[in-house]
Amino acid sequence: MNALTITLGTIGVLLSIPAWGSFFLGVWRIVSAIRIGQPAPDRWRPFFPRLKQMVVEVFAHTRMNKFRTVGWGHWLVMIGFLLGSIVAMEAYIQTFNPEGNWPLIGGTAVYHFIDELLGIGTVIGIIALVIIRQRNHPRGPARLSRFSGSNFRAAYFVEAVVLIEGLGMIFVKAGKIATYGHANPWTDFFTMRVAEFLPGSPELVSVFAFIKLMSAMVWLYVVGRNINWGVAWHRFSAFFNIYFKREDDGDVALGAAKPMMSGGKPINMEEADPDTDTFGAGNIEDFSWKGWLDFTTCTECGRCQSQCPAWNTGKPLSPKLLITSLRDHGYAKAPYLLAGGRKDMGGDEIGLVDGDGKVLEDKLAAISEAARTEAERKLVGETVAGELAPVIDAETLWSCTNCGACVEQCPVDIEHVDHIIDMRRYQVLIESEFPSELAGLFKNLENKGNPWGQNSKDRLNWIDEMDFDIPVFGQDADSFEDYEYLFWVGCAGAYEDRAKKTTKAVAELLATAGVKFMVLGAEETCTGDSARRAGNEFLFQQLAMQNIELLNSVFDGVEERKRKIVVTCAHCFNALGNEYPEVGGKYEVVHHTQLLNRLVRQKKLIPVASVDENVTYHDPCFLGRHNKVYDAPRELMAASGTTLKEMPRHGERSMCCGAGGARMWMEENIGKRINIDRVDEALETDPKKIATGCPFCRVMLTDGVTARQESGQGAGVEVVDVAQLMLSSITRLEPEKLTANIKVIPREKPAAPAAAKAEAKTAVVEKERTEVVEAAEAPAAKDAPEGKGLAMKGLAKAPGAKAPGGKGLGMAGGAKAPGGKGLAMKGAAKAPGAKAAPAPATEAGAAAAQSPTQEQPAKPKGLGLASGAKAPGGKGLQMKGAAKAPGAKAAPVESKVAETSSAPEAPTAETPQAPPAAKAGGLGFKSGAKAPGAKKAASPKSEAAETEAPKSEAPKSEAPNGDSAAEKTAETPSAPPAAKPGGLGFKAGAKAPGRKS
Repeated sequence: MNALTITLGTIGVLLSIPAWGSFFLGVWRIVSAIRIGQPAPDRWRPFFPRLKQMVVEVFAHTRMNKFRTVGWGHWLVMIGFLLGSIVAMEAYIQTFNPEGNWPLIGGTAVYHFIDELLGIGTVIGIIALVIIRQRNHPRGPARLSRFSGSNFRAAYFVEAVVLIEGLGMIFVKAGKIATYGHANPWTDFFTMRVAEFLPGSPELVSVFAFIKLMSAMVWLYVVGRNINWGVAWHRFSAFFNIYFKREDDGDVALGAAKPMMSGGKPINMEEADPDTDTFGAGNIEDFSWKGWLDFTTCTECGRCQSQCPAWNTGKPLSPKLLITSLRDHGYAKAPYLLAGGRKDMGGDEIGLVDGDGKVLEDKLAAISEAARTEAERKLVGETVAGELAPVIDAETLWSCTNCGACVEQCPVDIEHVDHIIDMRRYQVLIESEFPSELAGLFKNLENKGNPWGQNSKDRLNWIDEMDFDIPVFGQDADSFEDYEYLFWVGCAGAYEDRAKKTTKAVAELLATAGVKFMVLGAEETCTGDSARRAGNEFLFQQLAMQNIELLNSVFDGVEERKRKIVVTCAHCFNALGNEYPEVGGKYEVVHHTQLLNRLVRQKKLIPVASVDENVTYHDPCFLGRHNKVYDAPRELMAASGTTLKEMPRHGERSMCCGAGGARMWMEENIGKRINIDRVDEALETDPKKIATGCPFCRVMLTDGVTARQESGQGAGVEVVDVAQLMLSSITRLEPEKLTANIKVIPREKPAAPAAAKAEAKTAVVEKERTEVVEAAEAPAAKDAPEGKGLAMKGLAKAPGAKAPGGKGLGMAGGAKAPGGKGLAMKGAAKAPGAKAAPAPATEAGAAAAQSPTQEQPAKPKGLGLASGAKAPGGKGLQMKGAAKAPGAKAAPVESKVAETSSAPEAPTAETPQAPPAAKAGGLGFKSGAKAPGAKKAASPKSEAAETEAPKSEAPKSEAPNGDSAAEKTAETPSAPPAAKPGGLGFKAGAKAPGRKS
C-alpha cells in the first residue's frame, strides 16, 4: 500500500456510503409501495415447487431463450451481474492493496477461472445486447420496434455500467498479472494476453479497481433514486416475480382468467357487497401486491409489444406501455397512499379526514404536490383536452383481444391479461362505462343465453339438417349412462351458419367412429366467456352456475372420470375446462381436434382419400397459447393428406384473428383490421384452404378472405375447420348406419325372483276381490301403508295421508311430500316454490291437486331434496345436488279409481277425461322390483308418470311377467300416442339424472 492506494481506497469507501444508502432507500420505497396492493395469499405456496420453478426458469433461461440471440446474450450478462457482484466488491480490498483478494477463496484456481469467464462473458453479452437494441431502435418506423416507448436513458446507463464492470474484471486481473506475474494458462488464458500490453504497476491496479468500484456505486446511487427504472430493478425483482407467478406448476398466467378477488378471496357475486368488496381495479391501489410487483419488474424489453395484434395493426394498446404507465402512476401516487390518503368513487377525500369527515389540510399539505396531483387522475377514462389525462385511455383498454401473446412472451412472467380484465370489471360493474356494442351482447346473454339473441329452441335447427338421428338429452335420452361424450355444440356451432358446418362435420365423424354421444339441445346456454373477458363477472357467474346445474343433472350418478365433454369452440373449451372448476364444475373437456386425432390413432377413423391440397393452419389463441394444443390439429391435417404450409407467425407466436376478449362483438375503428392482417399473412403461403379449429376464428378469417377476394386477392381460397378436412378423406356411411352407430340400447333391469313374482300374483288376485272404494277409504295398516305411490325404505308411510289420497313417495325418515305433491325424498326437503296443501280427499281431487293451475317460472316444481338445491330452468324434478329429473313439467296424475277386470293377468284402469299423456318416468330399484306403471316386460325403464298404483293391500306387487299387476294396462278415452319409456334408475343410492323437455 502507498499514499495513492490508501487515498483511492478511502475515497471509495466514503462514496459508497451514500450510494448504498440511496439503494436501500429505493428498496424500501419499492417494498412499501408493493405493500399497498390488495392481499394475494394464494401466491406463497407450495414453497418447493415454486422455488424449483424459479431456479429452473432463471438459470436455464427458459423464457428468454424464446428469442435465441437475446437469450444467450442476456444469460451471460445475468451471470456476470450475479457472480460478478462478488468480484466487483473485491475492489474494496484491491484499491487499498493491489495484490489483495478475498480471503480463503481469492487465491484458488477455481476462483481465478470463474473470474476469467465472468469478465469475458459479461463484455460479450452486453455488446450483443447493445447491438440488438441499436438494430431495433425506433428511430425508423416506431411501431416496428419493440423498444418503441422504452426508457432509453435508463437502458443506456445500465448497459454502460455493465460494460465497465466487465472490463473492470478483465483489467484488474490483467494488471495484477502484469505487475505480480503468477499467470496460469488454464485459468488466465485471456487476461494473461491482455497483461502483455499493460505495464507492471501497483498503482494502475488500484486505479482499475477504483473505477470498477465507482461504476458499481454510481449504479447503486442512480437506480436508488429512480425506482421506476425497470430495466435496472428487474435484476432484483424478477426472482420474486417468477416465484410468485399465478400458476405454481410453472405455466404462464393463461387459460382461465384470474377470478375477481377482494381482500385476497374470490368474489361470489350473489354475496358480494359493492360497499365493502373491490370489484376489479378502479384505482391503482385496487391491484394486488403481485400486480404492483409486476409493474416494478417490467424490463421494457418490448417482447409483448412486438407480439401484440392490437399494436401491430395500429391500435393504441401496447402491453408494455400499459404496464409501465401503471408503474409510473403507482409510484407517483404512492406517497399520497402511504400517508393514508384515499378518495371515494365521487373523487372526495375520505382517507385524510377527521371524525366529522373534514379534510385534514395540514396532513394533505405535507404530501408532495406531484403525489396529490397524481391522486386526482382517473385510472381509466377518455382523454379530454384541458383535463388530467387518465392513466389508461379507454380505447387502449378495450383494444385487447386477450390472445395472451404478451403473457406468453414476457421473460419475467408479468400477467398483462389479468390486469386488463380487472380494469374492465370495474368499468363494467361499477362505472357502467364500456363500448356500446357490448350492451347488446350482455342483454342477449342475459335474456336469451346466446350472443345473437336467438331463441333457445333454434339450437336444434342444425340437427334437423342432418341425415341421421342425434340423441338430445331430455328428448331421446334421459340419462348419460352408456354414453361416452356430451357434445357441447356452443352458441356459434348452433346458430352461425359457417360454424354449423363444423358442428355437422364433427357429429358425422363421431358417429362414423361409433362414439356414443348426445347433445343438450335447447337446454344449452352460452358458457359466458365473452362476458367474463369483457369484464361482466356477474353475468359470467350467472351463466356458469346455470350451466353447471344443468351439466351436473346430466352427469348425475356418473363418476367424475366419465364426465366427458367434447367441444368445437376454443372459447367454450377454455371456459368449461379451466374456468368452470373455479365455481364447482369439474369435467373432462376435450377439443374436437384432440378427440378426432385420438380416433384416427385408434383406427376408428380411417382416411381413404387424400385431400392433397396446400393448406395453412391458423392456431386459435384459446386453443393454442391458452391451452397448449398445437399438435393434435396438425396431426389430424396430416392424416387427411393435406400439405401444411405454416405461416411465419404460428404455434405459440400465432397471430390472433381479432375475436377474443369480446372483440368479436365490437367494431375496429382504428388502424388495420386484425383479421385482415392475419388473412394477408395466410395468403402469402399460397394456400388452397385456410384451416382452423375455432368457430370465432373461422368467422373472422372468412370475413377477411371475403374482403380480400373483393379486391382481387385470394381467389378460390376457402376457410374450413380441420374436421371438414378429415370428413372429406374418409368413407361416408349411410344415414341408417350412422344412426345405429350412436344409438344407445338401454340396459335391462334384473328380473324379479320367481318367489317375488308368485307373491305378486297372489296379491293381485286378492286385490281384485276388494272393492276399489273400500280400498281407498281403508285406514292404514301397520304392514302396508296407505299412502299412494311407491313405498320406499322400510315401507315408510307417505306422511300426511289421512286416507289413501296422499300422493308421492314415502321415503326413509318419514319425509313429508312438500305440499302433498311430487316425490318426498330423504331429509324432507321442500321443493322450492311448492306451497303446502292438504292431501285431497278423493283420487280425482288428488290428480287435480297435482296438476299446476298457474305457471310459476321463477319457482321450480317437483322434487324437493336435501340442501334445497334449485333445479336449472326453474322446472322439473328437484334432486339432491341440483339434479333435475326428466321432464320439464310435472306429469298430470291420472285418476286411480280403477275398474277391475275379470282376468287377473290383465286388469284395466279407466280414467274419464284423461289429461294429455306425459313422457313416462319412474323409479327402477336395484333389487329388480319394477316400478309400477311399466307397460312392457322388456322395457328397462318404468313409466310411473302415467299412472300410480294404489297399494293399500299390495304396495309393490307384480304380475308374473314382472309388470305391476294393478297397472298392467291403462285405458283412457282418446289416448294420445304412447310416450317413450324413461325413468330413473337407482343403483346403490345413485341419484337420478334429470332432464327438461
